Amino acid sequence: MSTVTDSVSAANPHTRALASPRQWWGLSILVLPTWLLGLDVGVLHLAAPQLGAALAPSSTQMLWILDIYGFMIAGFLVTMGTLGDRIGRRKLLLIGAAAFGCASVLAAYSQSAEMLILTRALLGIAGATLMPSTLALISNIFVDPRQRSIAIGIWLVNFMSGIALGPVVGGLLLEYFWWGSVFLLGVPVMVLLLATGPFILPEFKDPSAGRLDLVSVALSLAALLPIVYGFKEMAKSGLQPAALLAIGIGLLMGLVFARRQRRLPNPLLDLSLFRNSTFSAALVVLLLVHIALSFIMVLLQQLQLVEGLSALHAGLWLLPGLVGNIAMAIIAPILARHVQPVYVIVTGLVLAVAGYGFYTQVDTDGGLATLIVGSVLMFVGLAPMIVLGTDLVVSAAPPAKAGSAASLSETAAELGIALGVAYFGSVMTAVYARQMAQADLPHNPDGGEVDPSVRDNLPAALAAAEQGPPEFAHQLLNPAREAFTAGLNLGAVTVGLMLVAVTVAAMLSLRGIKRIG
Repeated sequence: MSTVTDSVSAANPHTRALASPRQWWGLSILVLPTWLLGLDVGVLHLAAPQLGAALAPSSTQMLWILDIYGFMIAGFLVTMGTLGDRIGRRKLLLIGAAAFGCASVLAAYSQSAEMLILTRALLGIAGATLMPSTLALISNIFVDPRQRSIAIGIWLVNFMSGIALGPVVGGLLLEYFWWGSVFLLGVPVMVLLLATGPFILPEFKDPSAGRLDLVSVALSLAALLPIVYGFKEMAKSGLQPAALLAIGIGLLMGLVFARRQRRLPNPLLDLSLFRNSTFSAALVVLLLVHIALSFIMVLLQQLQLVEGLSALHAGLWLLPGLVGNIAMAIIAPILARHVQPVYVIVTGLVLAVAGYGFYTQVDTDGGLATLIVGSVLMFVGLAPMIVLGTDLVVSAAPPAKAGSAASLSETAAELGIALGVAYFGSVMTAVYARQMAQADLPHNPDGGEVDPSVRDNLPAALAAAEQGPPEFAHQLLNPAREAFTAGLNLGAVTVGLMLVAVTVAAMLSLRGIKRIG
């Protein structure tokens, strides 16, 4: 295997050598953990009620159960991407797969909230090895630009399909099994990866990478974890001092981290990558596009809380958009062979802007069709930038730094989603509270005032409505659902305007890129 490693590592990134059938089989193995990680984005939220009944966590413990996984992934992505460059990307992938499988079993059979928090943290650390390793291996295996673009498109389609199918798969599991079943999904996937990976996947690493600087690892965690935590707290509680302080500390640690990287002969993160304008521009645009993509969480809430659909049916209604996303993720790299990638990206972004325009027209009276049309345009429109932008980030880096480039691509995605969730959560909460403060709400059936929490969030209003007669529920839920939908409308307006700015920025910063392949 060392011969294969050496020969491929030294390959010219511009070579036209085509991938063999065995390498395409390798891709089929690499996309499995990617699909699983996409599935894990929101599936645990569906299991929260059953989990709460079984383990009786406190409200603080429940928040940590839901959030610690994302914190660990975001915090360790840079470290794991660079570690793969040093010890070997296949080796790190297999170590991470084994750890993920074991942690999945422990999480499924957790006997306490504390145990589940710990195992979720381990799952996040293990998950941080999977995305950058798989993407870096794809960039090394598929050295032909055309094939690499298609392979990255397939890789991203699996991640996006995992996100979209999460409610469907989770809903089916929870209908027939206990809450821990959502974790056991990862076990057969990781077993298959461990059984086939050593024989199908070649090894790649940077022979000149040097030792891993543990101080830099600590500084990267001190930078990323407070930032992600701060954004998540803003999504729950708004612009609170604690959230702003956490973000400030993270940014300060980020500056200290960057200064150390400049002084090290073998840095954890090679900042020279950012001297490539294509790399930097694509990375920034990817972050902004993932902010827009996080609107999917708002859509799922609208479908369930306002339209009254189950988690399973909400996921099924998003399938038309998923099909469009899959189609465009495959078509975009093919189009980029014949025209400049920027034109494909900009056309997609214009479609996405139109999708958010549809969201601004959603109301509580027959808004389902408008939501679905908007979701199709959103999924189709954002796909070219995510696929081609990821390709541009990875291909702009030297082959030896593919792991670092892949980790930065995934970090931009994680931060973008965290930013988006925080922003949309804040907007939805503010609009809902403002409109409900002005609404004339009915009295409780016993004559008293309704619980003040119904003016803060829609789930509280739904819970209160279940305790009263139909007329009371109707009078309470009508203004509550209208307030929630108004928040969705405003969020769509702002993200649509942001995408207009992103479209202009993409036209200016990416127009010099020639055709892919």
